[in-house]
Amino acid sequence: MERRNFIKNAAGFGALGLMTPASLSAFPNGAEVAAEDDRTYWVNMLVKIADPVLTNLAAGTLKKNMPVECKEGQEASRRQVTYLEAFGRLLSGMAPWLASTSLTGKEEELRKKYATLSRTAISKAVDPGSPDFMNFTEHAQPLVDAAFLAHALIRAPKELWESLDSTTKLNLKNAFVSSRVIRPYHSNWILFSAMVEAALAKFYNEGDAVRIELAVRQMESWYKGDGVFGDGEDFHWDYYNSYVIQPFLLDITATMIPFDKRNDQYFQKAFDKFLKIGQRYAAIQERLIMADGSFPPIGRSLPYRIGAFQLLAQITLMEKLSEGISPASIRSALTTSMKKIMDAEGTFDKNGWLTIGFCGHQPAIAEGYISTGSLYLCSMAFLPLGLPPNNSFWAAPAADWTSKKIWNGVDVPADHAMSL
Repeated sequence: MERRNFIKNAAGFGALGLMTPASLSAFPNGAEVAAEDDRTYWVNMLVKIADPVLTNLAAGTLKKNMPVECKEGQEASRRQVTYLEAFGRLLSGMAPWLASTSLTGKEEELRKKYATLSRTAISKAVDPGSPDFMNFTEHAQPLVDAAFLAHALIRAPKELWESLDSTTKLNLKNAFVSSRVIRPYHSNWILFSAMVEAALAKFYNEGDAVRIELAVRQMESWYKGDGVFGDGEDFHWDYYNSYVIQPFLLDITATMIPFDKRNDQYFQKAFDKFLKIGQRYAAIQERLIMADGSFPPIGRSLPYRIGAFQLLAQITLMEKLSEGISPASIRSALTTSMKKIMDAEGTFDKNGWLTIGFCGHQPAIAEGYISTGSLYLCSMAFLPLGLPPNNSFWAAPAADWTSKKIWNGVDVPADHAMSL
């Protein structure tokens, strides 16, 4: 009943009294849409994505009500793993917004509501007696999504870990430890083990430092140059530098800095190096967004949609964009891309669940490992909601990004490769 009433009354924040496009005042220069409308759109869309997952999981009905769309013949195996996929990925993208301490009014009411739902959902996901107790041990996939759940806690420790009751904290620890039985592939998967261990180190002082450091050093050896890592020895044309590799490297090393008592301060040096690499890759990503918000549909896992820009979103959240890139231009670019992709007909089914596709419902574009839960990685593009509304990312007037400038004939500086 709560979910039905929310969807009926608050799809555009109407019941909560937040601004809608029709109620916005124009800028003094006559612009039709105020900068705040972008934030309203982002929060609306994030809530639209999140609501079916969190309200069902908090009620213990996720496995009962969540559809499982996947490749024909994969239904049985995907049902074993898809629920943790949906939850871990969604929460990792929502975490900076849930951790916000600068919100007021109706958005703060909404944040509090979803923070409470998230904590209740965590308790259901790790309680062995819950109908929605999740699989952390069977098949390989749960290691991936245990890591995304761990990443969420690291991104919002106060809201998503400190505020948990002691029983849930213990159940969560047991779930993370149980995922150690899964052996990662020799690829970006080594970072999933490392992220779980980083969370165990941060919250329980029980992380395996060897697993963490070996994974980080191995990824470091796969750096290919100019802001890009290989996914293993080989380079792949896909978005895994953003889906996983670079955000994980940044947050794993940042988490481990306080635990590194060695003279060489490896994790601090590694973080500094990965930040420089990430700034370059974020600059590349900014240039990939075309004037109409489209970007190249290259490589595997395209049904993650706008999640392809997690790294750009993270560097923006960290306020570490390269010189010459304005936060407002990133907001404008990401908003345009979000609207093109997330508003496409067929992106959501009639009950509000995400469907497989890149721009609309396109099930043929999915690999065999993709299912409904996988799609919630799209939430990663929403990381900048962790910036306060008065930050220049949100408060500055809309600005053109590189591709829009170039295709409008603007003279822009040359792009150059980066050397470490």
